[in-house]
Amino acid sequence: MDNYTNTYNMVQEVIGREDEKKILKEALNSGEAELVALYGRRRVGKTFLVRNYFAPQMVFELTGMHEASLQDQLFNFTQALQETAKMAIPPAVPQNWIQAFAMLTGFLKGKLKKKPIVVLFDEFPWIHTPKSKFLEAFGHWWNTWASLQPQLKVIICGSAASWMIKNIINNRGGLHNRVSRTIRLLPFSLAECAYYLKSREIRLDQYQILQLYMAMGGIPLYLKQVKKGESASQVIDRLFFEKNGFLKNEFNNLYRSLFNNAGNHETVVRTLAKRPSGMSRSELIEACGFTTGGGTTRIFDELEQSGFIAQYIPFEKTSRDSIYKLSDEYSLFFMKFVAHARATGTGTWQKTATGQSYKSWSGFAFEAICQKHVLQIKRALGISGVLTENSAWRYQPKVKNVSGAQIDLLLDRQDHCMNICEIKFAADAFVIDKKYAGELDHKIAVFREQTQTRKTLFPTLITTYGVKKNDYYIGRVQAEIVMKDLFAE
Repeated sequence: MDNYTNTYNMVQEVIGREDEKKILKEALNSGEAELVALYGRRRVGKTFLVRNYFAPQMVFELTGMHEASLQDQLFNFTQALQETAKMAIPPAVPQNWIQAFAMLTGFLKGKLKKKPIVVLFDEFPWIHTPKSKFLEAFGHWWNTWASLQPQLKVIICGSAASWMIKNIINNRGGLHNRVSRTIRLLPFSLAECAYYLKSREIRLDQYQILQLYMAMGGIPLYLKQVKKGESASQVIDRLFFEKNGFLKNEFNNLYRSLFNNAGNHETVVRTLAKRPSGMSRSELIEACGFTTGGGTTRIFDELEQSGFIAQYIPFEKTSRDSIYKLSDEYSLFFMKFVAHARATGTGTWQKTATGQSYKSWSGFAFEAICQKHVLQIKRALGISGVLTENSAWRYQPKVKNVSGAQIDLLLDRQDHCMNICEIKFAADAFVIDKKYAGELDHKIAVFREQTQTRKTLFPTLITTYGVKKNDYYIGRVQAEIVMKDLFAE
């Protein structure tokens, strides 16, 4: 490929990621030096995106080593440089990162011509070992040389989202305001999952894909394990419950590869898994045995920035009243069915999926997915152009023998209307019976009484296959969202 050193001959199509590809394209064609920070949780596809999108322009890549020494990281650098430059004799290992970046500058000068070139630092936080001064050396290199090269595009990736935000994006030292573009790579949406599986010639209907999403989320590497001809149940059985299942031991490595002293982070995840409806900050701190303070705040922030937990501010409340929920589908599924499972082996999930525990889990998992697809819900309702705030709401009376109420998803619209969304997962059309009709009426009445809202309330059902039309449906349900609406791009 011209004069570029390209080691990625097997370039693969990047599925989805349209917004991210637009940002990368703008960086490539800007005519200026670019420092792009890309972060997202482990296995979400950061490296795949950069390697394949920039394959023709990639001239050097360095991947950090987890928990390696400074000497090992520097040796790793020389190996990467030798391979890229196709040196017969390996270069001498530099004594520090200042020397390493001087070597990199010498190599890149021969590549800088009229066309853009890309340099990738992958797992960037891992390279910055204690007392290594890597970050200081990188900042000096960028400020004194790299930022002056209009055709140079430097991409830094990291799975430790909180570290990337604190030390790169919000850096107060040499890299302050140096990042030109930032990308937070999120898991696939349902539409992207369907597109990805189709690209691998895997034919599953939307219900099967939804079941997979509920168990493992939209993580590309997890979805890559799906084989042709398998049902969702077979996939889950093989990946989670068989002896060498790919996702059976993933939990043990997931958090420890991202966070220092990850035991506290795992404690938060395990605690929230027991309360999928969510917990207030004070409830969560007490249940985890933590104390209030900066250390606890840091743990919560790191988990939230990495996409494992989500913070929801209830309707008409402030951030002090936030509810924390476990938002990572894989972690919720693992803690619910795998962590303490006695039964393992082929057929385990098919048996489990007929029990009450499956019913309760599927309801919470489907609710979490809907909350991640609010944009699709708004489009299906025809209100995508209406300014809308989405939240949840619950009322817990202090008086005994008085029923409370909870709303899964509340869409508060600027056009003086609200959609009161009820989320129900079912294998068939959902049926409103007399009992549920009474619960729905009670919920609407309590909400109006407690909030004193004067807005028009539209009871809205979000289900898999719709709601059966019967006497309890007519005049009660004002809008419906079905599974296929969530798959809209």
